[in-house]
Amino acid sequence: QVQLVESGGGLVQPGGSLRLSCVASGFTFSLYAMRWYRQAPGKERELVATISIGGITNYADSVKDRFTISRDNAKNTVYLQMNSLKPEDTAVYYCNRRSAGIEYWGQGTQVTVSS
Repeated sequence: QVQLVESGGGLVQPGGSLRLSCVASGFTFSLYAMRWYRQAPGKERELVATISIGGITNYADSVKDRFTISRDNAKNTVYLQMNSLKPEDTAVYYCNRRSAGIEYWGQGTQVTVSS
């Protein structure tokens, strides 16, 4: 079955960096676009970044030029490098695969940006 397991979250000061990882299993990773979402307390889940099977990337305006999504098909892993973190980046970050209208989610990893 499809499994997505995120890691790499934590507490970081404003201006700091974190790299999130999402290890996928149960499907042919290289054949699917992958996404990172986040959900802050009291807010709806929002799309942060997308990477296509060919490596084309797209970002939410709020994270453009600070976050970088990448993938390593040999390791079945998608990454989210987050730089210049701000308190408003605090959220649970989720890895996502979407196919034929079916959504798959990981358990999420908490990112807290605070001094």
